[in-house]
Amino acid sequence: MTAIPILEARNLTRELPGPVPVTLVRDIDLGVGAGEFVAITGPSGSGKSSLLYLLGLLDAPSNGEVLVDGLTTHGLNDNQLADLRLSRFGFVFQFHFLLPEFNALDNVQIPMRRLGLLGAGEIRDRAEMLLQALGLGEHAHKLPEQMSGGQRQRVAIARAMANDPAVILADEPTGNLDTKSAENVFSQFRRLATDLGRAVVVVTHDTELAARADRRVHLVDGRIVP
Repeated sequence: MTAIPILEARNLTRELPGPVPVTLVRDIDLGVGAGEFVAITGPSGSGKSSLLYLLGLLDAPSNGEVLVDGLTTHGLNDNQLADLRLSRFGFVFQFHFLLPEFNALDNVQIPMRRLGLLGAGEIRDRAEMLLQALGLGEHAHKLPEQMSGGQRQRVAIARAMANDPAVILADEPTGNLDTKSAENVFSQFRRLATDLGRAVVVVTHDTELAARADRRVHLVDGRIVP
């Protein structure tokens, strides 16, 4: 029996209405399973980030549906979608979006505090563990401005893992990094899939890094092409 994908898109289409409608993605069918690392590639304007935002329930499709754990998200209200994102998804973006007034440890704790399932001590312990696992233990009390770009992006990965999500979605996470830092960050996504069994989907323009994913999904004009 084929395992049910953790994350699945069925006939996913997103159009921007107007006198001349603009199609961002069209007729996307895609499934991502536990432990699978998928890279989404394509030229600028091909719909890569639009697809990722749809998969992450940050945008609503014009047609089709997104399923999480085999269950449709169609018809969920804003609060239900927010709860699902908080509990099942972790997000990493090109710009890390760490809160500048908080140190690394505090930034990683924020999603856990929002979810509200752990006590204060447990939250702190888990945040410290995640930073340590990413080689950032000694930087836990530094502000984002005191860290390098690669370090900040690893803090963002730790924050994305805070609530133990099944799915990690990343949008050009290495776009602002030098080659060595990009390699380090990409290796962390590889580890999340291979060692921890997460479903990992990364939008990237770096074809060399994308080639190391389990599967590459290439978009052109909003459609998946061979």
